[in-house]
Amino acid sequence: MNIKIILEAKLKESFYKEGVFEYQKRLLGRVNVIEVQNIEEYIKNKQNAYIITLEIEGKELSSVDFANKLKDIENDGYYNEILFLIGGAEGLNENVKKKSNFKLSMSKMTFLHQEAVLILIEQIYRAYKILNNEPYHK
Repeated sequence: MNIKIILEAKLKESFYKEGVFEYQKRLLGRVNVIEVQNIEEYIKNKQNAYIITLEIEGKELSSVDFANKLKDIENDGYYNEILFLIGGAEGLNENVKKKSNFKLSMSKMTFLHQEAVLILIEQIYRAYKILNNEPYHK
């Protein structure tokens, strides 16, 4: 399954970029991070994408539940990609939120968008370790 983290901002700090790149390597290119000017424009023609918006009001999941969520989406057979949408300083607009298949909250706390990308890609990596019964998750 093709997974993309769509960011309506830029990864600026080198230490965030290095962390994200490390997990991309570990995931063998399975996850791409794409910086865009306008998320709404980017998702306009995405017909078979499962859209997960990162929202403070969304549902919090444990790492195991998150892994199972990814597995369920992949096993559905309808979707050809999973898009995780992360807004910039102003968050996601209401039109984007309405297109969400699932609203995910990583915490009730607010994170910098760069931190959110790093935390999310680490959780995706952890999810695949859980699903493959590999000894990363404790």
